[in-house]
Amino acid sequence: MLLFALLFQLPDPNDLSSRVEIIRTAYGVPHIRAQDLKAYGYGLAWIQLEDYGATVAQGLLRERGTLARVFGHDSIESDFLARHLATQVRGRYAELDQPTREVYEGFAAGVNRYVRLHPGEFAPGFPADFSGYDVLLRDVGGPDPAAARRFLARLQGGPRPAATSPGEAADPNEGSNAWALAPSRTASGHAILLRNPHLAWDAGYYEAHATVPGVLDFYGDFRIGGPFTVIGGFNRALGWATTNNSSPQDAIYALDVAPGLVDQVLLDGTSVPLQHETVTVDYKNGPGFSTESREIWRSPIGPVIYRGNGMVYVLRATGDGEIRGGEQFLRMMRAGSLAEWKDAMRMLARATSNFTYADAAGNIFYVWNATLPDFPHPLNGDSAAIKVTSTSQVWTRLVPWDSLPQLLNPKGGYLHNENDPPHFTNLQQPLDPAKLPVNVPPPALSLRSQLALSLLTGTRKKLKLEDVVRLKHSYRMLLAERVKPDLIAALDSSGAAELREARELLTRWDNTAAPDSRGAVLFEAWWRRYTAAPGAPRYALPWSADDPVGTPRGLADKTRAVAALREAAAEVTRRYGRLDVAWGEVHRVRFPGKDYPVGGCGGDLGCFRVLQFRQDQDGKLAASGGDGWILAVEFGKVPRALSVLAYGESARSDSPYHGDQAELFAKGELKPVAFTQADVEAQAVKRYRPGQQP
Repeated sequence: MLLFALLFQLPDPNDLSSRVEIIRTAYGVPHIRAQDLKAYGYGLAWIQLEDYGATVAQGLLRERGTLARVFGHDSIESDFLARHLATQVRGRYAELDQPTREVYEGFAAGVNRYVRLHPGEFAPGFPADFSGYDVLLRDVGGPDPAAARRFLARLQGGPRPAATSPGEAADPNEGSNAWALAPSRTASGHAILLRNPHLAWDAGYYEAHATVPGVLDFYGDFRIGGPFTVIGGFNRALGWATTNNSSPQDAIYALDVAPGLVDQVLLDGTSVPLQHETVTVDYKNGPGFSTESREIWRSPIGPVIYRGNGMVYVLRATGDGEIRGGEQFLRMMRAGSLAEWKDAMRMLARATSNFTYADAAGNIFYVWNATLPDFPHPLNGDSAAIKVTSTSQVWTRLVPWDSLPQLLNPKGGYLHNENDPPHFTNLQQPLDPAKLPVNVPPPALSLRSQLALSLLTGTRKKLKLEDVVRLKHSYRMLLAERVKPDLIAALDSSGAAELREARELLTRWDNTAAPDSRGAVLFEAWWRRYTAAPGAPRYALPWSADDPVGTPRGLADKTRAVAALREAAAEVTRRYGRLDVAWGEVHRVRFPGKDYPVGGCGGDLGCFRVLQFRQDQDGKLAASGGDGWILAVEFGKVPRALSVLAYGESARSDSPYHGDQAELFAKGELKPVAFTQADVEAQAVKRYRPGQQP
């Protein structure tokens, strides 16, 4: 019987290993060589699970709303929202083009195969039955729940939750840098692109190279958890970088309840019933399962978020039910020209992000991308609802993609964006607010952006790829250049003898956050205290669009500045034993067995090399976010690229690829990218067919 079973055993439908090979090059960078797109998706899922473990498959559980079935009642709340979202798009999977479906189905097969072959890495009862539809759910757009939470908090008189959605204040250390240089600005006469996102070091940026002969040859960052989650990179013809932007993408409307009727509203002069769905979730309860249910209501113009005071409140959002995000990115990855890339962008399936582009034809291009509603009413944000009685009062169309702010091959030969609105993406061709859609945020330019412009325009030298990398790793702290003269003057006027050492240290300091810089630690500690009072003015001259790269500057309150320095000096001395402690002695890059000094600071201090830090038990500050993934590429006949992924390819602490690029990163160095077949073969350190049984 055993021989019979072995001879007639059915093949595993999730085993696509014979159609894909993984080649690991230096630092474990995976190169996926697949025969077709389904095998590519399979290989990508496998290597993500190799390097990040169960978190990849758990994400698919979450997106299809079955997390609680494995992990119990504590996981039930996310399942309700996920199942409701899945219901909205059920039956629409066939709307995607076949290449996109093949990638999704291959990714699901790779997850299933890995789970079956490595059951010990997963919780008991973990399923291995994911489908392409389950993988798609990760890319389905939905209304922003944070907008609803903020509105309800205001409506009910509670504290307003912190801003997290577009258009609101964001952490200045989260975001990205992106540059594009035209051939006129480069030594080689080829366009250069810089991609440099800033997020927490557990955000899952993953460097990889995908090749399907005649179909795909793309190198870039693939966020862990799916095949199409916010990626940037390049192929032989072109590349792009993304930076977060802020755009108003939803509105909260208030509808009158229909008199005398149950669960109906007044719209367009008639009563309209609300749609009702009961979502039931099963969850693990000891050796068995139990269920809970929630009611979810929807109006003809969007989901219901609250009912009260004779009104029904509805959130209408641009991304609600959008399923084509992966299809758009696959088209972008396969594009061979600016025209093809623009055609993909016109799908408007990706809700936000600035896109900075460069190509082998010598074009550089920028678009402030957004699914931007053409609002028929003034914007209220999410602090107040807009009363409507007819659909004509509700936004129903998007601003066409070609009407969004854009720049193609501008004067000066450069483009830049560091998350600011689009107006000063190029100083020689600033965009006129009067000619932009009315709901584009007003002009602004952060200190980080101003430093970027100084670095880009401060030399007439034609730049090599290595020069771009050197500029990217500038340690300048622009805030110090703007306010330190006033701080020194305030100290001189105050006659504070006890601050003489602090004054001399700051005077000698070179205004950088370089690892060996002495004075930067004191300056940052001072600034944090000087700006601690909410709402207190900071600058003598605030930022102005009339002088976008010269403001803000000076100090608004010199008395407060001196008092803050007194406090900062005492704290630095107490914490580190000396006032002139080096920046790199305090600020470190740390992984098991690795501990390196590092330069860079917060974006609010005007650094372009942005880093966020956590405090360790020994009082040192370990990098935990900001710069992490850096890619610079030059588009010649064959792209030439340099990159670094600070935290490495693997999140597994026992992996040789965990933190193995940390020293490179700390030194401001990048590794050569293996893109051509010859380079991949020359750098190959390991090759295998993923999931193939030995």
